[in-house]
Amino acid sequence: MAPSDSERRDPKTHDTIVLVPIRSFDGAKSRLADSLGPLARRALIRRMAETVVAAAHDLSVWVVTDDDEVADWARTRGALSCTVGVIGLNPAVTVAATAAAAAGASRIIIAHADLPYASDLRVVTGTGVAIAPDRHRDGSNVMSLPTNTGFVFAYGPGSFERHRAEAARLGLDFTEIDDASLGWDVDSPADLPTREFNDAPDHARSGC
Repeated sequence: MAPSDSERRDPKTHDTIVLVPIRSFDGAKSRLADSLGPLARRALIRRMAETVVAAAHDLSVWVVTDDDEVADWARTRGALSCTVGVIGLNPAVTVAATAAAAAGASRIIIAHADLPYASDLRVVTGTGVAIAPDRHRDGSNVMSLPTNTGFVFAYGPGSFERHRAEAARLGLDFTEIDDASLGWDVDSPADLPTREFNDAPDHARSGC
């Protein structure tokens, strides 16, 4: 389900809407369990998500989630929550993208919530599909594309090449965005951000 009618009238609504999928703050990033306990993982996930939302700057942000806690958190960060009622990242993004188009967006930016150094999502743009891949050029950390194209999302290992192929199938221009701040995602203990990130006060990542 899309944000309510009152939320759609939010004055921050722009032609471009940023979608940030977050399933929950609990139980995520289990591959970090050998390095971080549950509370530390939860704190890290929240901090990274705050960073990503702030990196949208003046763009409207919809946090895509069916989790009540995440939805409440999104509102405290100046974002809207978009409930989708489906399981899995690809179905959730598909539903949210359709809702964004119905709300008037001609373009969406989909940003993963585990980018600890994200500074500006707006650099991911182009005439068709634009992707800032992870530093291994495997995943699609941040992707921008027009709405109402019938684009089939294929997140998971190797999604960068699958999304490039999907752009070609639809005859859409493709742009690869090389941005180190967007290329670092956290999937394993080797990816953990520096102590400076963990120790930084919230306002250091506010984008203000």
